[in-house]
Amino acid sequence: MSHIYSTDAPKKATNLSVNSDLLRQAKEYGINLSATFEKSLEEMVRKEKEKRWLEENKEAIDAYNERIKKYGTIGQRMGRFRGTV
Repeated sequence: MSHIYSTDAPKKATNLSVNSDLLRQAKEYGINLSATFEKSLEEMVRKEKEKRWLEENKEAIDAYNERIKKYGTIGQRMGRFRGTV
C-alpha cells in the first residue's frame, strides 16, 4: 500500500491524552505507540479522502452508471462477455 503523505516529512512531537489503563497495557505488550498512531491516522485520512472524492464526483459517477445501464459496456455492445463461457 502506498503512502498518502510524504514519508520524508520530519516528525513532529505532539501531546495526546490516552486512557491510562490502555496505555499501560500497550506498553506492557511492547506496542510502538508512534507507529500505531501514524498507521491508524493514515487509514482515517485515506478513508476521509476517499469519501470526499466520491462526494465531489458523485454527479459524474451517477451519469456514468446511468450510461452503462442504458447502453451497456463496450464489450456487451460488441457481443462479448455475455455471461457464458
